[in-house]
Amino acid sequence: MAGPTVQARGLSGCFMNEIARVGPWGLTGEIIRIEGDLATIQVYEETVGLKVGDPVRTTGELLSVELGPGLVGEIFDGIQRPLPRLSALSGDFIQKGAEAKRLDRERLWSFEARVKKGDLVEWGTILGAVKETPRISHLVFAAKGVRGLVDEVREGDFAVTEPVVILEGGETITMRQKWNVREPRPVRGRLPLETPLLTGQRTVDTLFPIAEGGTAVIPGGFGSGKTVIEQTIAKYASADLIVYIGCGERGNEMADTLSQFPRLTDPYAGRPLMERTILIANTSNMPVAAREASIFTGVTIAEYYRDMGYRVAVLADSTSRWAEALREISSRLEEIPGEEGYPTYLASRLSAFYERAGRFLLIGPDEKRTGSVTIIGAVSPPGGDFSEPVTQASLQMASTFWALDTDLANQRHFPAINWRMSFSLTYPSLLKWYRQLASSEWSSLVREVHEVLQQEEDLAEIVRIIGLDSVADRERVLLEAARMLREGYLRQSAVHPVDAYCSIRRQVKLLSTFVFCTGRMFAAAERGLPLDLILGAPPLEALLRLKEVCDEDLDVRIAELRRDFSTSLGAGVV
Repeated sequence: MAGPTVQARGLSGCFMNEIARVGPWGLTGEIIRIEGDLATIQVYEETVGLKVGDPVRTTGELLSVELGPGLVGEIFDGIQRPLPRLSALSGDFIQKGAEAKRLDRERLWSFEARVKKGDLVEWGTILGAVKETPRISHLVFAAKGVRGLVDEVREGDFAVTEPVVILEGGETITMRQKWNVREPRPVRGRLPLETPLLTGQRTVDTLFPIAEGGTAVIPGGFGSGKTVIEQTIAKYASADLIVYIGCGERGNEMADTLSQFPRLTDPYAGRPLMERTILIANTSNMPVAAREASIFTGVTIAEYYRDMGYRVAVLADSTSRWAEALREISSRLEEIPGEEGYPTYLASRLSAFYERAGRFLLIGPDEKRTGSVTIIGAVSPPGGDFSEPVTQASLQMASTFWALDTDLANQRHFPAINWRMSFSLTYPSLLKWYRQLASSEWSSLVREVHEVLQQEEDLAEIVRIIGLDSVADRERVLLEAARMLREGYLRQSAVHPVDAYCSIRRQVKLLSTFVFCTGRMFAAAERGLPLDLILGAPPLEALLRLKEVCDEDLDVRIAELRRDFSTSLGAGVV
């Protein structure tokens, strides 16, 4: 026995990935190696107190999740144990072998049938619906392997284990399913990624958008704001459902998340945020082995709601701590290590997670039903070194890369996304959506921002060598315009009541105003207006504060700013 890994003999008929119960407490474990009659078991709970000779029994089941009404608004650990109900049973500290039903067996759900006697039922057929929350209508559909004609339909209030549909021949269907977490739920086919997942964060939505069904990686050193940006996206993303996975997070950060989310309001529906959120908490002081399972638990739940036709976003914080758990387990198995001690199969395990993202045609009689899973994973490279294995392996699967910069974070510029290192491979496919639903001028506005930031980068080295006072007036104006874009548009406060969330229509208004005003500054410099008059123009400070103006007053304030810039700097061609 070594830490969470134990070995057992005499488990005849056991198979790989089978769930076993270990010791007198019945600790949950998974068989990860079989050599003759010797089975190696990865235990997902604390193993202190186990001794040689303790009993081990197999269950005949794979590591699975229970799926059905009651998941939304719940808080689970890495192997889907409901933490609030465990706390009620065992107190603040979970006892060894503590168990609680993953879905509440006592709660009744009002089932409204969508099939009738004589209808053909097969995999993916929608049998009925349950109002899980005011926003989420939970579709009950036939599981894999089910096929037959409906003999009886029951409507009314039922628990998840009670039959709601009975087929000819006596087969019963309940609202509860089980699914192996390591097996992706099948789909009919993949669809192109053409719609952005709006996050309410200007740097992301404007410069480096992520598509619905896409993947994003957020690497950053300690203190660069990974957890804050993931939590902010979880609060404001335009997804129907959020699955937030705290994988190896510090307990105080996860406690903040668990205390904040129930008090937050969904900006799209005006309802409590937990009515569209599922939290999976596997903190750093919990058994390390359960981290390896936590991200697969989360993405399996996400796929289940995707199969109902929802747009689901999965946020994993962080995959580095998941990889550390994988490394620890691999070392206890005495496997040959790869780079920096990580197992040689690190990249394939990461890809098995990220490849479950996408926009899909769903299985079922209705061949046009679609759903999506978007995956956003944070990476914590030691020392902020993006060349380390987890970051590099994640980059191979990511379509969007948001590189967090410690220098920006130290300057209190948040989100600290480095616009020189970040990219979005799906941006070209999203342009049509932006032009039709955001602004016909979106491409030119974004291009203007990129050009100003790039020219500032090119000037930075020259300024460091010869000094700011030695550069030409137009370059001085360029540097000021870049500063205004960075501080007035890209910089965003996660706690300001107005600035924390910025809708795409608000982004268009702000961005077009910044481009107009900086254009007036360039035009004034070209006409030879003195530099002091340009850089000292009264409207500059008001422009920097524009992002804090509420929506009701924004249009009026923008009109005033445009008039003030034209008056102060004179008419010019932009």
